[in-house]
Amino acid sequence: MEKYSQFRDRGSGIAPFFPVPAQPSGVYLPIHIFLFICRVPLLIVVSVTYTVLCSWLPVGSLVKKAGLWILLGVPGVWWIDLQIDGVKRGSLAKHRNRLPQPGTIIASSFTSPIDCLYLAAIFDPIFTASYPSTRLVHRISLLQAILRALLPPQATPPPSARLVPLSTLLKEHPDSAIVVQPECTATNGRGILPFSPCLLTAPRETKIFPVSLRYTAADITTPVPGAYLSFLWNLCSAPTHTIRVRIAEAAYNTAGDSSSKRRPKTQTQALDDLLHSINSDDTIVEDGDESPSPDEQKVLDKVEEDLARLGRVKRVGLGAADKLEFVKAWTRRRKVL
Repeated sequence: MEKYSQFRDRGSGIAPFFPVPAQPSGVYLPIHIFLFICRVPLLIVVSVTYTVLCSWLPVGSLVKKAGLWILLGVPGVWWIDLQIDGVKRGSLAKHRNRLPQPGTIIASSFTSPIDCLYLAAIFDPIFTASYPSTRLVHRISLLQAILRALLPPQATPPPSARLVPLSTLLKEHPDSAIVVQPECTATNGRGILPFSPCLLTAPRETKIFPVSLRYTAADITTPVPGAYLSFLWNLCSAPTHTIRVRIAEAAYNTAGDSSSKRRPKTQTQALDDLLHSINSDDTIVEDGDESPSPDEQKVLDKVEEDLARLGRVKRVGLGAADKLEFVKAWTRRRKVL
């Protein structure tokens, strides 16, 4: 691994892009093979059934959530350890306001395809794709959100993407929470990457809930793109999986007003482009400097620190661009082998 030393954080030595090795099966290999053979066909059937029902029938939110919980249960994702900052165990019913609600933003960690599946089963939110090169986000489906954890990172949005600020999505979908994965690419959960500036387009009064999801065992994380078979094996061959969910107190975009004052022309252009995009397939491009101001950086730092604290990890200096270079190096190594 010496050749990958440049993909370790210089300050902490953390390598957020290395795959987590699976525990050896040992004498339990026949049991793991049996579970895999039984679960994969069932998972395919349930997935296809859920997709068909949601695509062709006007099913309600409860039916969708039930289907998603079945999808989680088939591969053995049965145990959820949920804890909220400042709330004692067993008293969650008294603190519903500490949970993400419609009209709020969920700033989630990004480690596995299971992330979005779990968030959909709990909150039925709107999913978005964020990019390090823009403050705008691209609304995506649940399936696209799941697949993003298995695909290479994108430094820039695709040409056909309809990019909008978070404030616009909140206005368009007032009855839903908005999920943002501001790290922009999947990691192994051992560090928090620098955030996309997309959270800075949230209205000043909107709650932003940092949500950390970690897994036991951690081998179902997908830091290396394209690892479909290994992910499926690790997911379906293990008897059970546990998700450790931690939700921090809500943060706010306290730099929201200063952001709009600093770049009023850009915000106006974004809204004009949004109206234009309704009748065309053009991508909304936000002009101007994307670098956060000091006040804006404090907002991003606050959410990053919360996610790092919840996950009991550290922030790292490596980002999506470094992940792209890592993927190239990793792919070359695999070809040589």
